[in-house]
Amino acid sequence: MPFVPLLRRTVALGAVAGAGLASYAAWEARQYTLRRVTVPLLPVGHAPLKVLHLSDIHMAPDQRAKQEWLRGLAALEPDLVVNTGDNLAHMRSVPVVADALGGLLDVPGVYVLGSNDYYAPGFRNPFAYLLPDTGKRNTSVPQLPWPELKDRFDEAGWVDLTNGLGSVTVGGTSIAFAGVDDPHLGYDDLDRVAGPADPAADLRLAVSHAPYLRVLDQFAADGYDAIIAGHTHGGQVCLPGGRALTTNCDLEPERARGLHRHPAASAPGDDGSAWLHVSAGLGTNPYVRFRVACRPEATLLTLVPSI
Repeated sequence: MPFVPLLRRTVALGAVAGAGLASYAAWEARQYTLRRVTVPLLPVGHAPLKVLHLSDIHMAPDQRAKQEWLRGLAALEPDLVVNTGDNLAHMRSVPVVADALGGLLDVPGVYVLGSNDYYAPGFRNPFAYLLPDTGKRNTSVPQLPWPELKDRFDEAGWVDLTNGLGSVTVGGTSIAFAGVDDPHLGYDDLDRVAGPADPAADLRLAVSHAPYLRVLDQFAADGYDAIIAGHTHGGQVCLPGGRALTTNCDLEPERARGLHRHPAASAPGDDGSAWLHVSAGLGTNPYVRFRVACRPEATLLTLVPSI
């Protein structure tokens, strides 16, 4: 076959394949999935606790299917909600998020914010995440109404863990919390939450939007039983089988989503390590609404007694 017709055919086939992949990726970004994970964390004799982990909702007012799916999570009747940030994607998103959360705001909860709660999103090529992080953050854009979001959560009784400590008792189990502001923006103040986790609590949980290693290392060293985070989108554009290529932070791709261990530097291995749960999140940048081999998710963590 002459070169020019062959080239044209190759380009045409590539365009068709690209369009097909884009169509699939846009479809997958709307396949909201509930993950169920059991974690042996509680003292012997305590009743199991259902903890709903929500992250990276990236809500825009026109995303009605996401709103409906999120609203249905109240039927799970969780004992506790942990929200690890990036709820917003639009100036008018706060009432939409509050409405979609619905009955979940009546459940005990804790939260931290992420960069996309603070700043309005802009178009970004998702494949740019594969490039080395320059450390530059897009903070020259308008701020989103994050104070209004905090007001909604605070009025519901959710505990604000922005560079702070907190406690909640649910189902007869006392839980001590520590949390940091978004490490991706460098807003985390680890000195404010440093020190041994409360030994009197039945359970010690740490919360961060982005699972940067400096944050995980400190929380594990301070004796927190588990660390809960989001931010990574599970890699968002993954290889077949869900293998992440990047995490948009310094966490290795093998732990981009799901349940893993994070060892304390002073005690590598299972002894002295913390559980780490990273959510792939429910949303995407509103200008690039697609995922590949990485469906949007919320996770119901069932905490059970350790054996």
